[in-house]
Amino acid sequence: MAKSLYEQAHSGIHGLHAYVPGKPIDDLKRELGLTSIIKLASNENPFGVAPAVKQAFAEFVENGAADLHRYPDGGGYALKQKIAARHDIETERVTLGNGSNDLLELTSRVFLGPGKNAVFSQYAFAVYPIVAKAVNAETRMVPALGAGADMPYGHDLDAFLDHIDENTGVVFIASPNNPTGTWLAPQAIEAFMGAVPSGVIVVLDEAYLEYQADSERPDSRRWLERFPNLVVTRTFSKIYGMAGLRVGYALTSAEVADWINRIRQPFNVNTVALYCAEAALADEDFVTYSTQTNAVQRASLAGELEARGLTCLPSQANFITFDCGRASTPLYQAMLHEGVIVRPLESYDMPEHLRVTVGSEEENRVFLAALDAVLERE
Repeated sequence: MAKSLYEQAHSGIHGLHAYVPGKPIDDLKRELGLTSIIKLASNENPFGVAPAVKQAFAEFVENGAADLHRYPDGGGYALKQKIAARHDIETERVTLGNGSNDLLELTSRVFLGPGKNAVFSQYAFAVYPIVAKAVNAETRMVPALGAGADMPYGHDLDAFLDHIDENTGVVFIASPNNPTGTWLAPQAIEAFMGAVPSGVIVVLDEAYLEYQADSERPDSRRWLERFPNLVVTRTFSKIYGMAGLRVGYALTSAEVADWINRIRQPFNVNTVALYCAEAALADEDFVTYSTQTNAVQRASLAGELEARGLTCLPSQANFITFDCGRASTPLYQAMLHEGVIVRPLESYDMPEHLRVTVGSEEENRVFLAALDAVLERE
C-alpha cells in the first residue's frame, strides 16, 4: 500500500509548526483600515539603513542593475575580504548566509541528524528547535534561570553541561538572547567553551552583539583558535538595518567552514545584498549612532514601563521583554487597534510577556500612549 504524504514526511517535521514572524504593517492596514502604524515587533533598526547603504543602493540601481541577469558572486569574495579584515581572520574562515538564520540551518544540516541531539535554553530563539527537528535530531531544552535570578530567564550554562552527552552534535547559545534580551558574561562563555567536549559544535549567536555595552561585549573572535568547535554567527539585519536584504555571516575554523560550504547553496546571498553589506561595514558612524541611541531609549523605555508597574527583563539588545501581569495576547490584540504592533510571547511559553522593539523617541512615545489607552480600558 502506498504511503500517505504524512507518512512520507519524516517524524521530525510532524511536530513542527511554521515560524510566525511579526505581523506585517500592510496586513494590519488591510484588516483594520488604519493608515498610521508603528511596528515594534521584529527588532528592526528604527533608523533604517546607514546613509552609506542608501548611497550604495542608489549607485547599484543606476550602474549595477544591468548585471542582474548574472548570478551573484557565489563565494562573496569582496564582502568576505572586508569581513575578514574587520575580524583579522582568513577569508576561508568566513561563510556568508542568507541572514544568520541560514547559517544556523546549514550548521544543523552538517552536524545534526537522526541519533544526534541539539541543546539550547528554554526561552531561546524559536529557530533552534526548528532547524534541529527539521533534520530529525533530538532536541534538549535546558531549563532557564528562574525569575528571581540575577539574570532572570537567562541561560543556565551549568545545566547545559548536564544535558550534553556523546550524541550531542550542536549547542546553541545566544548572547544577547532573543526573545528575553538577557546575556552572558564573556568569562562565563569562555569557561563554558573550555568545559564542552571538543567534538561538540557550539553556535554562539551574536545577532544583537553590537547593542551591548562595551563592558559586556565578548571578543568571541579571539576564542576561535583555542576552540575550533566554535561557530560565531552575525547578521546585517539588526544594527545595520538590512533585514529586508538578508545577509549574515559565520566565523569558524577553516575545517568547519569547509563542511558548511559543501552544502551551502552556491548563490545564497543575492547581488544587491552583497553590494550593500560592503557599504554597511564601512559606515561606522551609523553603527555608533544606532548603538548609543538604542542604549538611551532602552533605558528610558524600561523606566517608563517599570513606572507603570510592569517588570522588565534585563536587556542588552534592541528590545525589551516585560511582564504584563496578565495574559499578554489580549493586550497585543488591543494594541493592534491602536496602530502599534508588538510581539506576544505565548509561543515561547511566556504567556504573560510582551516584547517591544526599542524604537525612536517618537515611536516609543506612541507605543506608551497606546499601552496606556489599552490598560485604561481594562
